[in-house]
Amino acid sequence: MSLNTAHANGGVLIHAGECILLYSDNVSMEFHGQDNPEFKGSKTGRLYLTTHRMIFNAKDSREKMQSFSFPFITLKDVELEQPVFGANYIKGKVRAQPNGNWVGEAKFKLMFKSGGAIEFGQAMLKAAQMGESSRNGPSDSPPPYTAPAGPWYAAPPPAYAPPPNGYYGWVPPTHTFPDAPPANSVFMTDMPPPYPGINGYNGYATAPPTGAAGFTQPPTLADAKAAEAAQSAYYDPNRPQCAYVPPPAYYVGALADETLVLKQLPVKHRENSAWLVAFRIHGYQDLQKTASVRFATIWTDLHLVMVT
Repeated sequence: MSLNTAHANGGVLIHAGECILLYSDNVSMEFHGQDNPEFKGSKTGRLYLTTHRMIFNAKDSREKMQSFSFPFITLKDVELEQPVFGANYIKGKVRAQPNGNWVGEAKFKLMFKSGGAIEFGQAMLKAAQMGESSRNGPSDSPPPYTAPAGPWYAAPPPAYAPPPNGYYGWVPPTHTFPDAPPANSVFMTDMPPPYPGINGYNGYATAPPTGAAGFTQPPTLADAKAAEAAQSAYYDPNRPQCAYVPPPAYYVGALADETLVLKQLPVKHRENSAWLVAFRIHGYQDLQKTASVRFATIWTDLHLVMVT
């Protein structure tokens, strides 16, 4: 994660080929565990979910923290909180990138004033899960932040929103977040993403400084069906003949078994749709549950249980 490296000219600054999946204009953020003045106090601004990370941009030009980048590889212990009183929110921990203008680790809390915390958190976790398959090696250490070598420029239209067909059968919940960033508010560098995302390290495609040229066509329905038929394999668009299949999930604890998960619930709550069960699974797996536990998506060192 890097501090004050993802903003430009009043807008957001992204890597070449990086694509914005979801955008929220009404988010507040808090940090704990850091003494730097940039981390003090509640911050209000915009939150972007991209193919490779989350990005926060402050609305107040006087705010010391103008932008904050959360690459998926730097996140851990991410959870959804659904308090009885008050709005849902996302919390977790984030590690600093070397040379990222801060050091160590911080706890964060994201509150969505217009709603949508569950949908945003679920989409973030799904994007991170898909990016996991393209990681180069087992290391969890975030790469050092490197400042762009060249100038930034206005991003082409495909950077503002995901393709209509989504990615390999998954479509981000744009029905919950229908707005795209304002025109002329997204800027791009020539550097590809240094960390994994939905389409690997090189992003959606390498975009030249001229803007719109250079982006590839979004995946077709046939691509999505092929990926589904390959049992959740993920395809490198540069090597369409190859499939990257996630390794089998490695479960820790008895709660990984569906039957045992349900046994942990008091009988009177097994049909209560508001009951939240939190458990940790290493690796990732999509689990279809019965009764109150209907859907969960888990990523390495992240645990997030969605119930409806």
